[in-house]
Amino acid sequence: MRNRDLNFEIIRIVDFIKTMIKNSGLPKLIIGLSGGIDSALSAALAVEAIGKENVIGLMLPYKDSSQASFDDAKTVADHLGIKYHKVEITSMVDAYFSAYERDADALRRGNCMARMRMIVLYDFSAKYRGLVVGTGNKSELLTGYCTQYGDSACAFEPIGHLYKTEVWEMARILNIPDVVINKKPTADLWSNQTDEQEMGITYVQLDEVLYLKYELALSNEQMLKEGLTSQDLMIVEKLYNNSKFKRVMPPMLEEID
Repeated sequence: MRNRDLNFEIIRIVDFIKTMIKNSGLPKLIIGLSGGIDSALSAALAVEAIGKENVIGLMLPYKDSSQASFDDAKTVADHLGIKYHKVEITSMVDAYFSAYERDADALRRGNCMARMRMIVLYDFSAKYRGLVVGTGNKSELLTGYCTQYGDSACAFEPIGHLYKTEVWEMARILNIPDVVINKKPTADLWSNQTDEQEMGITYVQLDEVLYLKYELALSNEQMLKEGLTSQDLMIVEKLYNNSKFKRVMPPMLEEID
C-alpha cells in the first residue's frame, strides 16, 4: 500500500476547502453526518478550514436506521462543536413507496433514502448559503460504492483522493472519537448491513488491489505474488468495471457542423 505523509495531506485538504469556499462566495459548509468515519473526517477537516461556527451538520435517519449511527453522529458534532439538525426522512421516502411501489426491494429503497438525504442537504445549502461537502473516499469512488445523485452528489470531495485505510489513519491524527473509528463501516440503509459484507472484500484487501492495479498498473500475476487472491482480483475488477458510468459526466453527442 502506498505511503503518504498524511499530516501534509491535511494541510493540502484544508487549503483546498478554503479555496472552494473563496471561489464560491458562500460562507458555510453543509455536511451529512452519518455516524461513520468518512463524514466525521470530512467534518473535522471542514472545521479546520473555516471554523466550527461555519460548518452545519445534518443527521438524516430513516425509521430503520440504527440508533447507534445517530448517537455516533451526535458524538462527532458535539466533539467538533458544530451546529447540527436532525431531519427524519421516513415520511418523505415512504410517501412514494406506499403510493406507487409497495413491492420495492431493499436496494431500491436504500437508493431512494440516499437521494432524499441529498435533497435535504441541498435545501439546507440554499437556506444557509453553504456548499454541500462530499464524504466519499477513493475506495468507494473507484468501485461505485455510492448512490448516483445520492451520496455521490456534492459541491466537492475533500477526501476523494484518500483510500479508506488512509481515512482511518487521518482520523486518528485529527482525534476523531474512537467509537467512530473502530465501528464497522456501514451505509446504514437496512438492518445489519455492512460495507465489507456487501462488497465481499475487506477494505484492506480492496485498497491494496486498487492501488496495485489502477495506480501501479501491476499485472494479475504480479499481484498474486504480493499475496492477493484471484477472488480478490475478480471482485475488485468487477466493481471497478461495473461502476465506470458513475465516474464520468453523463455522456452526450458532440456538436457537428
